[in-house]
Amino acid sequence: MSFPSAPAAPPQYPVEQPRNGLGTAGFVLGLIGLLFSFIPIIGVVAWPLVILGLIFSLVGYSRGRAGRATNKGLSLAGAILSAIGLVVCILYLAVFSTAASDINKQANTTVTISYDAGGTAKTATVSYSTFSTSGSADGQQDTALPWHKDVQATGFGKGGILTVTAGADGGTVTCKVTVNGVVQKTANASGAFASATCSNF
Repeated sequence: MSFPSAPAAPPQYPVEQPRNGLGTAGFVLGLIGLLFSFIPIIGVVAWPLVILGLIFSLVGYSRGRAGRATNKGLSLAGAILSAIGLVVCILYLAVFSTAASDINKQANTTVTISYDAGGTAKTATVSYSTFSTSGSADGQQDTALPWHKDVQATGFGKGGILTVTAGADGGTVTCKVTVNGVVQKTANASGAFASATCSNF
């Protein structure tokens, strides 16, 4: 007596594992890149991190929507973090470019510093000193008033000092410093050997 054979078992197909790697990597890179983007100078490292983070996160999110990954939310968070980090990097680049342009402009700007001495003193001793990154100029002389001197200064740290000292006969002395026609400092003094000083401009 024969018995009917048992039905064959259905074929077993391998279960595809979720492909979560890129989404997770994108989130990690985006988070680290965002944190680095707020740090001056070191923030340069954030550029490749946020760019790769954005790419990996978008690919991971696409896999999540297609059902080939289970971390769609994590991938989306990574894309958002990477995008914010990229915006911060762009803003830093814009600020740095503007600052570099201003520095270059200042380094090549030439101004005219005008020194003026006046007053009622019959004689006076005038001394001046000008400094800038392009060099310095100074001088001293006994002269009648009024007195005037123009000096060119180029670069950073432009400034100087002007001192007018009355002679033994006394009287009043005044000093005035202008830069490109704009008055920066004035001072006056009276009496024998009195000094008027204009500085810190």
